[in-house]
Amino acid sequence: MSRTSRTYWAPGAAVAAALVFAVGATVAAASGDGAAGAPGAGARAPGLYSPDAGFARDMAVHHQQAVEMSFVVRDRTQDEAVRAFAYDIANTQANQRGMLLGWLDLWGLPKVVADEPPMSWMGTGHSGHGDGHGTGTGAAQDPKPGALMPGMATKEELARLAALDGRDAEVLYLQLMTDHHKGGVAMARGCAAQCATPAEKALAQGMVEAQESELKLMSDMLARRGAAPRA
Repeated sequence: MSRTSRTYWAPGAAVAAALVFAVGATVAAASGDGAAGAPGAGARAPGLYSPDAGFARDMAVHHQQAVEMSFVVRDRTQDEAVRAFAYDIANTQANQRGMLLGWLDLWGLPKVVADEPPMSWMGTGHSGHGDGHGTGTGAAQDPKPGALMPGMATKEELARLAALDGRDAEVLYLQLMTDHHKGGVAMARGCAAQCATPAEKALAQGMVEAQESELKLMSDMLARRGAAPRA
């Protein structure tokens, strides 16, 4: 494998240990082993508005857009480095999204809560719905106009990506995904600090490490195309 390939695949490997640990904890939880990190027969499931549940719901939505953008750019460029990078993000984040939604099922919690503002769990609780799990730290920044959460692209940006080809599509994708990762890292740090479920905390920390590595990689990929991350 070339040096370029080794550099590229490292970010995906950084989260692998957390994924393996989290999968094991999820299986153990389903069999009733409450000591495994996810709640089993003898453990209390996270509350509806807890950081654990809020992170699972919000990061599942955040990841879904990354998966969609990655599949879009794969059809808009023939550059193998960008196509491989996009596939790695789509595969990794689709798997993580499935795990987060699976935990919500195990906890008997809904995947959508109508009166829950996005990322409200990162503040002091949910508008008076706090259940004692939150710490009141790491409040999220407001998203840009037209975006659901910080870092997420707007409908107009997604439409523009789908209309571009070649280098232009590559640059916009890398810029959008850089913004996306920055928002995702902030959210994952919030869970690593506030979530009570050990397996979920480990997964969140793995996300931080992997996406920070990918941010450096994307900066290099943009520079090779005569571009830079957006301000």
